[in-house]
Parts: sequence; C-alpha cells; structure tokens
Amino acid sequence: MNAEGLVEVVLPGKVEPEGLRIRLGAVPRPGPGEVVIRTEATGVSFAEQQMRRGRYYDQPPFPFVPGYDLVGTVLATGEGVEPGLAGARVAALVKVGGWASHVRVEAADVVPVPEGVAPAEAETLVVNGVTAWQMLHRKARVRAGHTVVVHGANGGVGSVLVQLARAAGAHVIGTASARHHDALRAQGVVPVDYRAGDLAARIRALAPGGVDAVFDHVGGSGITGSWRLLAPGGTLVSYGSAATRDAEGSKQWPVLKLLFRVWLWNALPNRRRAYFYNVWAGRALSRDRFRSRLRGDLTQVFAALQRGEVTARIAARLPLTRAADALRLAESGTVAGKVVLIP
Repeated sequence: MNAEGLVEVVLPGKVEPEGLRIRLGAVPRPGPGEVVIRTEATGVSFAEQQMRRGRYYDQPPFPFVPGYDLVGTVLATGEGVEPGLAGARVAALVKVGGWASHVRVEAADVVPVPEGVAPAEAETLVVNGVTAWQMLHRKARVRAGHTVVVHGANGGVGSVLVQLARAAGAHVIGTASARHHDALRAQGVVPVDYRAGDLAARIRALAPGGVDAVFDHVGGSGITGSWRLLAPGGTLVSYGSAATRDAEGSKQWPVLKLLFRVWLWNALPNRRRAYFYNVWAGRALSRDRFRSRLRGDLTQVFAALQRGEVTARIAARLPLTRAADALRLAESGTVAGKVVLIP
C-alpha cells in the first residue's frame, strides 16, 4: 500500500467549482471492520452541487472531501473482515468522501458489483439507481398499467426512474427540455417540455383522470402542482429541492417546508399519499436493516442493468483531478446522464 499515494478533492467552503482543491497524502489503513477501496469511478450528484453552495441540508462543516458514492476494488481489509474480500470490485454509498483515489469504509457497507459490469457503468447506478428503485418499488409501488410522471426525465435519477418504470410495465410521462425529447420517445416515454408554460395543464391533457405516481425532485412552490396531478390512490414522491439550489438563507428551511406539506397532505382524507424520500432514512434506527435493504435494492438494479432493462448513462468521463470541470459540466444542465470521475 505504501507504493501508492492518496489523491483527494477538497471542498474548502462556499466556492465556485474552480475553488476545489487537490490534496495529496498517505493511503489510509483499514481499522477493525473496515476496508480500503481503490476507487475506479466516482461521480457528480446533485448533492455536491448543493454542498458547494452550503445548501445540502445535513452536510458536514467545511472543509471536507465530497463524493456521494463510488465503485472500486478492495485494496486492504481490516481486523475482523473476511480476507477474501480483498481484490473484489464493490460499490459504496458514502454521502461524502468519495472524490478520492482511496476511501476507507465499513466492510458491511460495501455491495458486490457483478462480473462483467464496468466500474463507470456501475457508478452511474449507485445513488441514482438505489434512489430510483426504492421510490418506484418501495414508496409508489408502481405496477404494470400505471401511469407515472417523472420530472427531469433526462437527469441522473430521472433517467433511471424512466427505465425502471418502463421495465415494470408503466406508462411514463417525462418532463425535460425539448432537446431531450427524441431520446425519451425512443424509450417509450411521452415527453413534455417543462419550459413551455402551464406544465400541469399539459400533463392533465395527457392523463385527464390523473396519474398513479409523480416523482418530483424540483420541490419549491411547484410541488403543489405535482400533488394535484394525482388520481385517487396516487402517490407523490418528493426527493429534492432543486428549485432552491441557488437560494439564500437556511438550507434546512426548504426541506422542512416540504416535510410539512407532505404531513399536511397525508393528514387530509383525500385518498392520495405523499412521501419525502431520503436515501438515508432508517439508518439511525437500524443500521443492519438499512444495509440489508440497500444491498438488496442495489443488487436488483445491477441485475436490471445486466438484463438490459437499464442502461448506464455516462454523460462524460473526466480525471479526478478535473473535478472542477466535472462539477461545472454537471451543473450546466446540458448533459444527459451522470458525469463520472476516474481517479
């Protein structure tokens, strides 16, 4: 291990992407129950875009190493860890710390990556795939014949949601800018331009009786429009607040407002349900249950990839040392899929 050096990207404070710093150091050693992963791919999620603005609701204090998830090979195992894990390709959901050449994680938190799945492909489906799978199957319980609305259908989570929903036999209405419409149609999605005025009215024209589920990452005032699209028995899954990414003030307030709205809607006798989805929900209550569910769901997503039901959408591959360019590209809104960093 000593022959290698650690390279990591540091977010020093509220900075433009160019303010990210590269830090060199010694490769970490695994403690009891831990492994050290040599990172083969990590990526840019919406979370990092919020974090550099100080807008992610439970981010650590600056400075820290961002990076929500990663895929790599186990380089070393600590005391109490099955030694056979060394050399295995694994995925890990870490929230922070992933933008590094080597990452130390608890062995119980790694998920095996199947043979034949390349690191960059697997990386596109770690946080995005688990999020999409759990919202679709655990929250909205979408089945064949259902009609669903996916906002941001060309985005990181949205593009996986669309594919998993189609694989489940659902009809999908996807909102995206016009340049992505042909690609969505090719997947059997009915596209709607979110920039072309009165979005809700145009979706209602496609589904006059309402829809069975809406997946909304935008939040803000538009969440009410998503709720009103639901048919009786329908489910709204809110999973972010993109509308407030560039806002000032409290980073908790937009999330608290969403949670209050969800609570209020669920308290009303209206035969509809709303959820605010958080991939980390339940971890504090039972870490073992959380890990088991994460492992099972991510394994299902990788299996869907192997069956061809989901394709890995890689928008661009950039070296880890060009994290600033990667972040700038991801924030531009001009790419489809995930921007992947390769150490």
